[in-house]
Amino acid sequence: MENCCGLVTVKNEPVPLKSIAVEVSVQGHVATVSSTLQYENQEQSPLEAIFVFPLPGEAAVCRFSAKIGQTEVVAEVQEKQKAQEQYDDALSSGQQAFLLEESDESPDVFKLSVGSLPPGEKASVSLDYVTELAVQADDGLRLCLPAVLNPRYQPQGSDSGSAGSAQVSSVPAGSVPYSLSLSAHVSSPHPISGVESNCPLDPLNYLNTEKTQATVSLAAGHQFDRDVELLLYYQDTHQPTAIVEAAQASAKPGSLMGDPVVMLSLYPEFPKDVMSSMTSHGEFLFVVDRSGSMEFPMHLGSGSQDRIGSARETLLLLLKSLPMGCYFNIIGFGSSYESFFSKSVEYSQKTMDEALQKVKEMRADLGGTEILQPLKHIYSQPCLPDQPRQLFLFTDGEVENTKEVLDLVKTNAGSHRCFSFGIGEGASTALISGVAKQARGHAQFITGQDRMQPKVMQSLRFALQPAVVDISVKWNVPKEVSVTPLSPPIRVLFQGQRALLYAQLTGKSSGDTEGSVTVKYSLAKQPVENQLSFSLKPTEDTGMTVHRLGARTLIQSLEVEEREQDGEKEGVKEKVIELSVQSGVSSAFTAFIAVHKGDGQALQGQLLHRHVPTPMLNLRGCSLTGAREVLECDEDCDEDSPAPTTKSVRDPLLQLISLQKASGSWVLEAALAEVLEKTEEEVSKPKPEQVDQEVWATVLALVWLYGFKMEAQEDWQFLAMKAVSWIQAQKVASVSECVQAGNTLLGCQVQKDTLGL
Repeated sequence: MENCCGLVTVKNEPVPLKSIAVEVSVQGHVATVSSTLQYENQEQSPLEAIFVFPLPGEAAVCRFSAKIGQTEVVAEVQEKQKAQEQYDDALSSGQQAFLLEESDESPDVFKLSVGSLPPGEKASVSLDYVTELAVQADDGLRLCLPAVLNPRYQPQGSDSGSAGSAQVSSVPAGSVPYSLSLSAHVSSPHPISGVESNCPLDPLNYLNTEKTQATVSLAAGHQFDRDVELLLYYQDTHQPTAIVEAAQASAKPGSLMGDPVVMLSLYPEFPKDVMSSMTSHGEFLFVVDRSGSMEFPMHLGSGSQDRIGSARETLLLLLKSLPMGCYFNIIGFGSSYESFFSKSVEYSQKTMDEALQKVKEMRADLGGTEILQPLKHIYSQPCLPDQPRQLFLFTDGEVENTKEVLDLVKTNAGSHRCFSFGIGEGASTALISGVAKQARGHAQFITGQDRMQPKVMQSLRFALQPAVVDISVKWNVPKEVSVTPLSPPIRVLFQGQRALLYAQLTGKSSGDTEGSVTVKYSLAKQPVENQLSFSLKPTEDTGMTVHRLGARTLIQSLEVEEREQDGEKEGVKEKVIELSVQSGVSSAFTAFIAVHKGDGQALQGQLLHRHVPTPMLNLRGCSLTGAREVLECDEDCDEDSPAPTTKSVRDPLLQLISLQKASGSWVLEAALAEVLEKTEEEVSKPKPEQVDQEVWATVLALVWLYGFKMEAQEDWQFLAMKAVSWIQAQKVASVSECVQAGNTLLGCQVQKDTLGL
């Protein structure tokens, strides 16, 4: 892939894109995003401008129009090759044309061609897409506008010159020669409690007293150094909701757009007793990106830790939090891959120590990002009996063969769950969300000032939870109405996670206007049932958002089916094209084309080609001072491997965690005393007489965690649970006395019940 970072500048090539204005309309859990791009040809010759840009992987482009002077042309969806030919024909006959197409390799990269703008002419291009909002750990709903397109890594031997490959020109994020403005209108069935962002916002403005409608906008002067992230918070966000959207008046009844469509958002409630039963089984595979870009800082600004350093710290937490009796392995990948162990090993003090030593030595030294081969290697290893396979994938998500990776994961979806983590700005949403969706797991994005550890520990909680199986969905509607599901069957549910379901409602009921849906599943061998009633009467105009998201869901399922069959199954591609054209929603096999006939005069002069640069993160020059880093290089570290970028004061929390044994206990030693800021003698002296030294050390560690580190509880919750289980297994008679003595020594007031003892 062409990646001329910093070569394309305003000096030697005037960039025709002048500004981008974005308007966002949010309805509950879904959003419509409208972007207007202003172009101007300031050169002496006619111009063709190419702009490659990222969109969220789950987004559905649903409208595209262009305005030249005072004339607006609305694009239509056509089969991709036909659209490309029409575009080329228009250009060669001197007409103006606009082509918008999805990249062949990744559904979250689009290429916009603006053809033959006459000298001095201005044009504006408008693009609308609809997208679902992802639920975050704190119940916020995340909308991300990817401003940053990282250079995608192309595996060796693959063809990068094909027509569908998007050629990217790029400039460092700070010198993007165009501006961005953004405003959002939010409406929700529940009151809006707040909106947050990683970029400066103007204050939130409520439009009604119920606080169910509000507007917010991006403060002026956005720098394009990061994706723009909006986090929306609603009250009662866990309530299941149903939206029935009316049919499109002009569409034929019985077709997808000609019938009402219902969208259900479901939040299953899990019984308390089930939630407390964490599993002690599992094969945990931690697959970590070690490509060169993992040396970049987690975020811009001084004091930021590098990504690989943060990954090392996270692996320390994970290795300390695993339950005894499970199996694990760590695989690093780049252009090649390396496993810590030849196959998964049982978790013990010996294997944990061995793995931690290797984690300390882990560097971002494996070249490019080639994720397909390590996954093939993992899937070729037989699964262990009674140890469900759980894959944790960490990457800054810059691969080009996204679709190939997703197909491989889907083929092996029955054998594992995958929890994925997109690190840093510009991680591919199609890749990160896609692998988690295909393998019944959960995706997390770590951007801006986010710390990786709490998000990873939340996913570990999901991985240790009993999985929901045997899920069935039953629609109950009047007999004159039939339901056609547009979503694939739900395959996994976690506590606190939302499932969105779309279905087409055909036919009208004369009397009854109520419908309901029953979701049944089995959790820890117990049957569970959830029911939600909804009105069949369509809600007020919602701009066809629900229909388009339903169409996108169905299109994505069919695209995967078409790739699996290698195009051999009759009619799948045709069905996608038909659906895409009918709903006006983009697909892999279609493109948007608009041709402006103009005055029919052929344009004079040679047609120039210009690639509009996309902001790329060039983070190598960033200052990395002052970051916290615990896993520094030992004296006998390999001379050739680059030293970690940061080396600073040891974080006492990480130091305490690194001292914990695999069983969950701590040992009374000098290093523990140092964390507690005491001498060894001061720590040993107050120990109750009949209490074992290891029990005393473990109680002190717990009292210190609860007394001084509650703000980081998400990081250490599992290793604390493990410590408590270990103490309980020792059958200590005088636990209360121990806790009291620990409080006195450390100057805390932690209750025995708080510790879970």
